[in-house]
Amino acid sequence: MPPKKEAPPEPKPLIGRVGTNLKVGIVGLPNVGKSTFFNVLTKSSAHAENFPFCTIDPNENKVPVPDTRYEYLCEFHKPASKVPAFLNVTDIAGLVKGAAEGQGLGNAFLSHIKACDALFHLTRSFEDDDVTHIEGDVNPVRDLEIILEELRLKDEEYVMQVYDKMFKLVERGGEKKLKPEYDVICKVKTHLVDNKKHIRFADWDNKEIEVLNKHLLITSKPMIYLVNLSEKDFIRKKNKWLLKIKEWIDANDPGAMLIPFSGVYELKLADMPPDEKERLMDENKATSALDKIIVQGYKALQLHYFFTAGPDEVKAWTIQKGTKAPQAAGKIHTDFERGFVMAEVMKFDDFKEEGSEAATKSAGKYHQRGRNYVVEDGDIIFFKFNTGGLKKK
Repeated sequence: MPPKKEAPPEPKPLIGRVGTNLKVGIVGLPNVGKSTFFNVLTKSSAHAENFPFCTIDPNENKVPVPDTRYEYLCEFHKPASKVPAFLNVTDIAGLVKGAAEGQGLGNAFLSHIKACDALFHLTRSFEDDDVTHIEGDVNPVRDLEIILEELRLKDEEYVMQVYDKMFKLVERGGEKKLKPEYDVICKVKTHLVDNKKHIRFADWDNKEIEVLNKHLLITSKPMIYLVNLSEKDFIRKKNKWLLKIKEWIDANDPGAMLIPFSGVYELKLADMPPDEKERLMDENKATSALDKIIVQGYKALQLHYFFTAGPDEVKAWTIQKGTKAPQAAGKIHTDFERGFVMAEVMKFDDFKEEGSEAATKSAGKYHQRGRNYVVEDGDIIFFKFNTGGLKKK
């Protein structure tokens, strides 16, 4: 008999909240362009003035996630209702050096950051005498280090409180049940406090991640770096700081994404009619960076979506990666999960290639999947369920 195939290892649980109503926060020093970026990203009217702490309460908004697959399905079905996937974005007021100790409006802002699940870290690389810099001059690498250290210090303050409390209970009080969690907190303390590293840079096993997820530390959150350039530098794709920022990220946050954009350019595009916007982008050979930023922010949350599609509605349903078919069905209605029978699945590419659902079935590309099927990004699904045997609650 051939040897049994080894079962693939269980994927590690994600560090952070479980769910689909997750959000990305925009962090950075005052006057680096956060509120302007938020305004063009969400086409909202958050204040964007030239003085620190203009944004005191976090502004929140939903941004539709751009996807040509969704647009194709809408064009194909011409449905009565269209519902794209959304990215929840929060604009958080500027942090300053000493924010972890309450400088500026630090403590309130840091609590807003803790409520987010991923971060857009925005730094400024443009010179403008009319826009003051709180540190006196433009130096984005220094600014990155200021923000990251303030986030680490805030976590350090929290972790030391947890550590001191557990030390008394475990080391002095002999609370054996708390020993496994205490051991994880000791590892966190070594990494975060002694070695001064962010939590996301350490390797954590499943049990440790379960403990981390009780505490939702700021430095465990994935981060995307956004560099705000002048319009001129963005169009010519040159800036004296870009290489230095890239080198700093490679050394300090390897694998993290860096996306240059120009708040001024995006603002100009946002105010234009579509035809003028297209013409300006063609002339400058510089497209908007917003779609890329939105998509990467969504991916950073470990989210993706499947589609339900027909003449009544085309809708993208947000799920976390690794979600199985019954739980995906439960996003539509709890009865779908409780009475799950099967998922009938088409891959978007197959549907587009064959031209219709019937043709996809004829080509043998329409599949019935059971309760262990892990839903993939862009699946088009019809769920079958049976509520006959369900007890009413």
